[in-house]
Amino acid sequence: MMNSHKPDYIEVDEAGRLLLPPELISRYTFKPGSRLRINENQSNLYIHLPSRLAKLYIEPTNQCNLECRTCIRNIWDEPQGMISEEVFSRVMEGLRTFSPEPAVFFGGFGEPLFHPNIVDMVAQGKSLGTSVELITNATLLTRELSRALIRAGLDRLWVSLDGATPESYADIRLGAALPQVLENLSGFREATYAEGSFGGCCGFVPKTGLGIVFVAMKRNIADLPAVIDIGRRFGAERFLVTNVLPYTREMVDEALYYRAINNSGYRHLSLPEMDLNETTYAPVYQAIRNAYGSWASINSENTRDQCPFIESGAGAISWDGNLSPCLPLTHSHTSYLGYLQYEERFSRRWAIGNVMERSLSDLWNTPEHIAFRQRVKTFDFSPCTTCGSCDLSEKNEEDCFGNEFPTCGGCLWAQGVIQCP
Repeated sequence: MMNSHKPDYIEVDEAGRLLLPPELISRYTFKPGSRLRINENQSNLYIHLPSRLAKLYIEPTNQCNLECRTCIRNIWDEPQGMISEEVFSRVMEGLRTFSPEPAVFFGGFGEPLFHPNIVDMVAQGKSLGTSVELITNATLLTRELSRALIRAGLDRLWVSLDGATPESYADIRLGAALPQVLENLSGFREATYAEGSFGGCCGFVPKTGLGIVFVAMKRNIADLPAVIDIGRRFGAERFLVTNVLPYTREMVDEALYYRAINNSGYRHLSLPEMDLNETTYAPVYQAIRNAYGSWASINSENTRDQCPFIESGAGAISWDGNLSPCLPLTHSHTSYLGYLQYEERFSRRWAIGNVMERSLSDLWNTPEHIAFRQRVKTFDFSPCTTCGSCDLSEKNEEDCFGNEFPTCGGCLWAQGVIQCP
């Protein structure tokens, strides 16, 4: 297996052909006669790897114990339910046919801990010998449940934390209380110490890591430094900040990215590794502001017009057993684009098929799914996030470039605006 710290080398034979290491060919299932897309810059070639299933998002339920003002459930009319034992067994059966086994992520548009069998599902996922992660609002994360998840083999617990004070937290996550969440995180931290180990020079090695997800908007962005401090206090080693996706008109004015996605991107600022402290913060921030007027533009060439799900080889199973190419396509919904602001965009779900009717491998390898993944990798879609000059931008049915359903030009995940763990 190739390692980013100790790279292998590709040989060139006498005919000038590149020879990949056999283990790399086996791992990524390169097939004779296949075509791989290549990008290049002044000193590097980038090979886009074959689209294998590397990560599967599994939605245990699309129900939740909270009523957050940012949630998609505020605007949809989708059936709600929990994944059945039969459906989950079919998913596990399907995952075992892939080599290597895809990573498993329990999350979607509901609260995974709301499912009564979540611990058993984590254990079954871990039995595949792969990485298993889960995202939660942590309101149901008791000490007993923390220990059970750790013992089941959970590799990382992601906690959504959108406020650092009881007032700011309750303002967003209606029906929740920050003190209880912090108490639950304390119990999780104790459980990691009870179930973890101490490994020589490495110190304490937890069995289950902790990540913090923060949904940024005008009403809570000032809390971000304190949220990171809270996460560090409880041992978080990963932090992910995403923008809010406005599902309701109320949330349109909370977005922080309208200028960023409309930035022309002609300027490029390359920053080195550097300590961020009282000496560097002000001048670096001012340089970024002068160059772009947005943080995202620093990384724009790496995040624009690239689907994070397709590029990483991900798929998503909704609670009812339907496979979709990505989380945004698992449920029909309306939202608001940055440029259009008060114009709704309707996104119709696309289910390739159901695991109760066809195997996961068959669904992943259907010609229409393969063709869609290739189309998204090319990403020749209308720029609906910055244009909005025609009625076609109001739906994902077709676009003015001639693409048919589902179209992705209005997807904010593909512009680096919205992120998922």
